Amino acid sequence: MEVEGGEKLQTDQAEASKPTWGTQGDFTSTHPLPAVKVKLFTESTGVLALEDKELGRVVLHPTPNSPKSADLHKMIVSKNSTDQDLKIKLAVRMDKPQNMKHCGYLWTIGKNVWKRWKKRFFVLVQVSQYTFAMCSYREKKAEPQELLQLDGYTVDYTDPQPGLEGGRAFFNAVKEGDTVIFASDDEQDRILWVQAMYRATGQSHKPIPPTQVQKLNAKGGSVPQLDAPISQFYADRAQKHGMDEFISANPCMFDHATLFETLQRLTLDHRLNDSYSCLGWFSPGQVFVLDEYCARYGTRGCHRHLCYLNNLLERAENGAMIDPTLLHYSFAFCASHVHGNRPDGIGTVTVEEKERFEEIKARLRSLLENQITHFRYCFPFGRPEGALKATLSLLERVLMKDIVTPVPQEEVKVVIRKCLEKAALVNYTRLSEYAKIEENVGQLVTPAKKLEDTIRLAELVIEVLQQNEEHHAEAFAWWSDLMVEHAETFLSLFAVDMDSVLETQAPDTWDSFPLFQLLNDFLRSDYNLLNGKFHKHLQDVFAPLVVRYVDLMESSIAQSIHRGFDRESWEPVNNGSGTSEDLFWKLDALQTFIRDLHWPEEEFAKHLEQRLKLMSSDMIESCVKRTRIAFEAKLQKTSRSTDFRVPQSICTMFNVMVDAKAQSTKLCSMEVGQERQYHSKIDELIEETVKEIITLLVAKFVTILEGVLSKLSRYDEGTLFSSFLSFTVKAASKYVDVPKPGMDLADAYVTFVRQSQDILRDKVNEEMYIERLFDQWYTSSMNFVCTWLTDRMDLQLHIYQLKILIRLVKKAYRDFRLQGVLDSTLNSKTYETVRNRLTVEEATASVSEGGGLQGITMKDSDEEDEEED
Repeated sequence: MEVEGGEKLQTDQAEASKPTWGTQGDFTSTHPLPAVKVKLFTESTGVLALEDKELGRVVLHPTPNSPKSADLHKMIVSKNSTDQDLKIKLAVRMDKPQNMKHCGYLWTIGKNVWKRWKKRFFVLVQVSQYTFAMCSYREKKAEPQELLQLDGYTVDYTDPQPGLEGGRAFFNAVKEGDTVIFASDDEQDRILWVQAMYRATGQSHKPIPPTQVQKLNAKGGSVPQLDAPISQFYADRAQKHGMDEFISANPCMFDHATLFETLQRLTLDHRLNDSYSCLGWFSPGQVFVLDEYCARYGTRGCHRHLCYLNNLLERAENGAMIDPTLLHYSFAFCASHVHGNRPDGIGTVTVEEKERFEEIKARLRSLLENQITHFRYCFPFGRPEGALKATLSLLERVLMKDIVTPVPQEEVKVVIRKCLEKAALVNYTRLSEYAKIEENVGQLVTPAKKLEDTIRLAELVIEVLQQNEEHHAEAFAWWSDLMVEHAETFLSLFAVDMDSVLETQAPDTWDSFPLFQLLNDFLRSDYNLLNGKFHKHLQDVFAPLVVRYVDLMESSIAQSIHRGFDRESWEPVNNGSGTSEDLFWKLDALQTFIRDLHWPEEEFAKHLEQRLKLMSSDMIESCVKRTRIAFEAKLQKTSRSTDFRVPQSICTMFNVMVDAKAQSTKLCSMEVGQERQYHSKIDELIEETVKEIITLLVAKFVTILEGVLSKLSRYDEGTLFSSFLSFTVKAASKYVDVPKPGMDLADAYVTFVRQSQDILRDKVNEEMYIERLFDQWYTSSMNFVCTWLTDRMDLQLHIYQLKILIRLVKKAYRDFRLQGVLDSTLNSKTYETVRNRLTVEEATASVSEGGGLQGITMKDSDEEDEEED
């Protein structure tokens, strides 16, 4: 196979029984009409044959438009061949270069080129970015025979030309002084050629194929007749729609102003019935038609826009959404005519137009005022975007006396203020209806239900004001003070309903406080409404309720303290007793409640805070004093012997003091520097009371020690009991094992000390108080022992007195050291005095009594502890 004038491609062999090759040959050619040759050979069987034998050949002339599927082609064979009907199946595909836009066979005739009506092969070639040419080619030629540059030509469909034989579908390329007629054998081919040449010429007129519309014959038959002349096609269409009498009529005989008004109204109706929102704007096509009508028939621009304004106002008054910018545009156009201030300096107006303009101006003002009054419903959520702002701008324009002099701002302000006052009433009325407050009128409704409805209404009121701020405040940016007035008016209407509901509430009920908190939290966050008219009214209404509430709570808490301590069991509850926990919770809850009110008026808020801090101080003071009295009473009822154990109630009272100190820091201290007097006062009282109860408890412990030592006093030297006891023991010890007298007494006291220490350490919550108690207990005990020994300075201690005292002092020293009492306290002068005296007594006894001490000594040793264990 070969493309003539190029290289050849030979395929592999195939058996005669399976003559299939499937070989693809790729060739490049510069000929738009190349000749492709394919030859079929068979292998020569002769011994002397030098070449293969040719069975047949076929020559093809493909074009880019040729079918690309495989087809059977009849081959040219030699005369003496046995296979005269030899065929070969070939698929030929010709790719066109990028600058070949279209190609094919056309009949053509022109004045300067292609002067003879003849069928030629044409190629539409793109020479450069904006230059195209129609070129005719012959077979196997790389250069065009003739060409036509398409610059300045206009292509269009045309009627069949008489006298030209050949070609069925005609079109032409026309330029001033030149016409070239083309014809194709196929209607579809003509359409493709015209479209390609239309894109190449860049002409403004777009050719429309007439054969897309079928024309019925004059007899009313249904057989479509194609390829009708263009002029006949348009004439028949006009006749069909009944327009021919209008087309042939004299335009001067019609009232075009009236006709245009009708045309524009019907056009607007059609436009507004579209499936998408147009806001009254015409489509570009509709504007073109209306502009053309006005230009052809002299319809005045002022009349046109007055009619347009009238139509738009009718629809806007019936609830349709019309773009205020569109109204502004048409109004400004009319106003420039009426006031004679056209930008081009040319402006006329008829008396009728002027009167109609004034009427429309009044209607437009009324419409705008109504839209501003109903701004929440005409422009919901600020939609369409910018429409409310444009409406306010248009209102300013409408209020102008002429087109140049701006209207005084105060005059505009008066109009907008009036609109917003009405808006407040409209918005609140609709809101009340939505909240269904009005349904309750005339029915028996409980005060609680009324209050619940009012709180719900307050939530809706806040939501409306927030929406106004979010969606509409930007449009009213120039009139922000009027929006604040609108909000205050809106709230004043709500205040009437709120006050009437609050009056129905029973006295000394506090269910209305959530209403105050809801409104106050919103008003505090709004800079413009903070301490405004409604906010102050709200404070005036609720201030007496707050004061009354605090009074009653103070009385209630005072009574609960009195009753609670009368019945107090002093069982531990959390950090204190039942009464103290209840007291501190109530005080904290009251302060939290008042603090959460966030009272906006600073002076009253400060007064409330001071009062509550003072109340807390007084209540805690009462609690501390009652606890102190109960502590003393409880202590007096307890045992004075070593059987005494610190009861739970005593520890609970200690914990009440600890908790009172912690709570006073929170409940009684003011944040302002000079107001810490309440806190310091109650702190001093608590500290003083703690000192007193520690002193009382230590005195109790010393009393028990006194009881132990008073028993030892019976053994004082020179007393009758001492002599008798010594004699009896000595006599008896000869015959039986007499138990060591007095050690049970020492052990009982040591056990009492240790267990009391453990109880206090375990039950009392404040480490510092425990350490202070133990310090004082140890010091007082040593002082008492020292005093007891001092009273017997001239007497020698009985052996039993000595043994018990050594046991008591050593155990006390060790136990209190284990409890964390500091060495400086443990090794006081008093202890040294006691220790020295007992050491001397021990030495004396060891000389006089021999082994009478039985290993008990003041020396540091753990033997007696091991023995005891």
